[in-house]
Amino acid sequence: MTGPEPLPPAPDVEVIGLDADDTLWHNESFYADAGATFAEIIAPWIPDGEDVASRHYETERRNLELFGYGAKGFTLSMIETAIELSGGRVSSAAIGELLALGKRMLAHPVDLLDGVREAVERLAEHHRLVVVTKGDLFHQEQKFAASGLDALVDRVEVVSEKDVRTYRSVIGRVGVDPSRFLMVGNSVRSDVLPPIEAGGHAAHVPYEITWVHEHVDDAPVAFPVLPSLSAFADWITTR
Repeated sequence: MTGPEPLPPAPDVEVIGLDADDTLWHNESFYADAGATFAEIIAPWIPDGEDVASRHYETERRNLELFGYGAKGFTLSMIETAIELSGGRVSSAAIGELLALGKRMLAHPVDLLDGVREAVERLAEHHRLVVVTKGDLFHQEQKFAASGLDALVDRVEVVSEKDVRTYRSVIGRVGVDPSRFLMVGNSVRSDVLPPIEAGGHAAHVPYEITWVHEHVDDAPVAFPVLPSLSAFADWITTR
């Protein structure tokens, strides 16, 4: 059995884990825009035909163990890629533009997805909620504080990676049996497969853009797929 299937009955869970970026608020679309701007800034120093986006992703992936996820690592990887692709010829002015681009990403206002606040309010009436998000601790805490959702959520877990070990730790900290935990998010790789392997449940709410690092070609298990967090709230609260 592989990939998503028609919706099964909702499980009886006590705690719902919520992904943040691209589940509660827009995020990847800003990174896509920044990537396009990056390519424009360094174009004068890059050989024709060079795939800037792919080279930047390879640099970013290589740096994950050092910089982690988020806009800061994205920015440092842009600068490294610019230097490498240009053979060190990229100008200091262009590097300054890349730094300014990274700062704009960090300062970008939080833009909740349509219906998210109402959906989280409904979920909070029936379940304990915990946000589980990857990224820079300071930036993710800033974004969550700006979201206005803090009063609805029991706790926020900013983690360096979303793997089985992480979910087992989170489930232990919230004090619930794994069978009573469900994670919902936009990434099959990070929000669906690991919590299922950890003994819990998961649901997928796709976003319009998926970062290449989060792509999964063929999931080994079935899982519910819903078009929005509002649809997820309908499903999980009408058992």
